[in-house]
Amino acid sequence: MAKWGQGDPRWIVEEREDGTNVNNWHWCGRRGGAAGGGLLPGSGEGRPAGAGTALGTERDATSWSKGKFQELLVGIVVENDTGRGEISELKQVEGEASCSSRKGKLIFFYEWYIKLGWKGIVKESGVKHKGLIEIPNLSEENEVEDTEVNVSKKKGDGDILKDLMKTAGTAKVRQALGDYLKALKTEFTTGMILPAKAMATQELTVKRKPSENTLQVQASSPVALGVRIPTVALHMMELFDTTVEQLYSIFTVKDLVQKFSKSTAVLEAEKGGKFQMFDGNITGEYLELLTNKKIVMKWRCKNWPEEHYATVALNFVPTLGQTELQLDCKGVPVCKEENMKFCWQKQHFEEIKGLLQLTPLNG
Repeated sequence: MAKWGQGDPRWIVEEREDGTNVNNWHWCGRRGGAAGGGLLPGSGEGRPAGAGTALGTERDATSWSKGKFQELLVGIVVENDTGRGEISELKQVEGEASCSSRKGKLIFFYEWYIKLGWKGIVKESGVKHKGLIEIPNLSEENEVEDTEVNVSKKKGDGDILKDLMKTAGTAKVRQALGDYLKALKTEFTTGMILPAKAMATQELTVKRKPSENTLQVQASSPVALGVRIPTVALHMMELFDTTVEQLYSIFTVKDLVQKFSKSTAVLEAEKGGKFQMFDGNITGEYLELLTNKKIVMKWRCKNWPEEHYATVALNFVPTLGQTELQLDCKGVPVCKEENMKFCWQKQHFEEIKGLLQLTPLNG
């Protein structure tokens, strides 16, 4: 560690009498308060680790994992000539899991204690027995085939079933744990996209024409650079007491947009046209407009990661005396999901309904 007064000044945090947060630093803890929290520059929102920083993003997989354990482990059946056993219950799950993006690479962390209940029947006597299966440490430190699996049985006879669960049962449990890890690294990471923050400098390749003593220079396709951002998709529906034509115009006519948003707006309601709403806090581009039927937009909020856009599709569906608005949105940053829902429900839907009540539009 560098001594005070030495080293790169960008990585030195000084105490000031006025309490100023120099260079906009914030504390970033690790794994629920583990020792050794660090400092990261460049975040003005005071986000916890895992919400995403300039160095990468982290997505919590804990709740998803618990559901996946229930799906993969409960219902496992093993059987031979002497008995039949089945995992009947997920009794206890403790731990956590997450997926982090660092410098374009995905890093997985998981650490679990799992307790399962099993039941079985001895075929010859028809006697039933119950027991437990414990997995004390499923983590990235060990291979799945080396993961400890302990099988126990309640007092009494039935060792035949216990042996069945210790052999065939343990093998199937480890197989299910392997399936969980595959799903964690594929299914769970679906939607972790790579936005193009900048285009790489075109790489020049040199080829010699066989019939000429000259060089032909070609530019390869540009490569997108950026940081992977975990995203979610949203689907919302709302009914409006107005016609399709009126509701469509509220999203495409500048004066009406300014009325429901109570702020300045800039609109070019045509394919490829740009828009700004809520005093520039929302910006984007129209990708598709089908009059009175559908609007598709590139859409972003000002406080989203730089140059990251979601895709918002609005479908206008006529119903009896009303119009149903169907909103489908893909690519919303995970840490902005609730903000996005609030923006559309409160600042769009409810404000538009208020506008319709105060100043009914003529179709």
